Amino acid sequence: MKTISLLGATGSIGVQTVDVVTSHPEHFQIGALAFGQNIEKGAEIIERVRPKLVAVKDEQVADRLKRLLSTPVKILTGREGLRAVATFEDADVVVNALLGAVGLEPTLEAIKAGKTLAFANKETLVTAGHLVMEAVEKHGVDFLPVDSEHSAIFQAMNGEARDRVKRIILTASGGSFRDLSRAELADVTVEDALKHPNWKMGAKLTVDSATMMNKGLEVIEAHWLFGMPYDRIDVVIHRESIIHSLVEYDDTSVIAQLGTPDMRVPIQYALSYPDRLDLHRGKRLNLWEIGALHFEKLDMDRFRCIKWAYEAGKTGGTALTVLNAANEEAVFAFLNRKIAFLDIEDIVARALDAHDPIQRPDLGTILETDRKTREIVRGWIDRHAATRA
Repeated sequence: MKTISLLGATGSIGVQTVDVVTSHPEHFQIGALAFGQNIEKGAEIIERVRPKLVAVKDEQVADRLKRLLSTPVKILTGREGLRAVATFEDADVVVNALLGAVGLEPTLEAIKAGKTLAFANKETLVTAGHLVMEAVEKHGVDFLPVDSEHSAIFQAMNGEARDRVKRIILTASGGSFRDLSRAELADVTVEDALKHPNWKMGAKLTVDSATMMNKGLEVIEAHWLFGMPYDRIDVVIHRESIIHSLVEYDDTSVIAQLGTPDMRVPIQYALSYPDRLDLHRGKRLNLWEIGALHFEKLDMDRFRCIKWAYEAGKTGGTALTVLNAANEEAVFAFLNRKIAFLDIEDIVARALDAHDPIQRPDLGTILETDRKTREIVRGWIDRHAATRA
């Protein structure tokens, strides 16, 4: 029996993690969980899994949550609460499904506590990949990817010599606007952006998929997870999302991991690793039902955010912190209808151009760069919104 600490319990990955855990009560239990302020969903999950410890955004959320629960549970708040869940004594595995750079500090705390990490918080690796991977090596913990693409790469490398890997190939659906020209993107709405053709994801991640920033962040994540130079990480558009990613070896053999688009598969694999379990209610892949698989070369002039991600990755240092912070603020502004869709990539480019990168930053420098970038970008957005009013 593995005990799970779950960070980001009410998000898309968190909810599917709960589904995996409760589908296998003989193998898993949730001992601690954290979420922000989705009180109704959080209360539902707490009643379902009965954790010993819960962390929420603040005291106001905690007070409202207590009134909804039928049984008492220890509730902590803020950063202290996140740290407590990340280092929960009984936990064997910490699932980090937090959204954004807020996942950085609890990730480092969990690693220091010797916990196995099942990791879906790509922004943390983008922001501070060198600190995270140095900590993983120092403390000797397992660091298991939950993103479908990185789980596919991890599986395709199992039993193989890492020094024989020639190239990593990430697949991308192309997102909600893959068939639109740049001219047509000028007038797309939030509702349009949230209609992903293949995956059911949270709003921020779905918009990132539409701009292709999500794939850019995954390129950076793959760089840190697998120690692969950026010029040996490629992206290919694959509309069906059946091949989740591929690994090419020196002898030109290419190993791919395939499956129906279901995030419970990589979540369950990370929780059960090195074993595999039946996926209850999972849809089996019958290729004859799919009929054909399609692939297209990535156009970085069409998807400019992935170009900024590659450039920031090669620059390194705090350029990566700026990339992530500026993108988060721009996406939230778009979701709040303060800016247009194409403004997202312009804001990210402007933030990168205005920044003088610091190489190998410490945690304090990363957090301060993140704070300053958000402050500057919010100022741009507010002034932009004022001119439109």
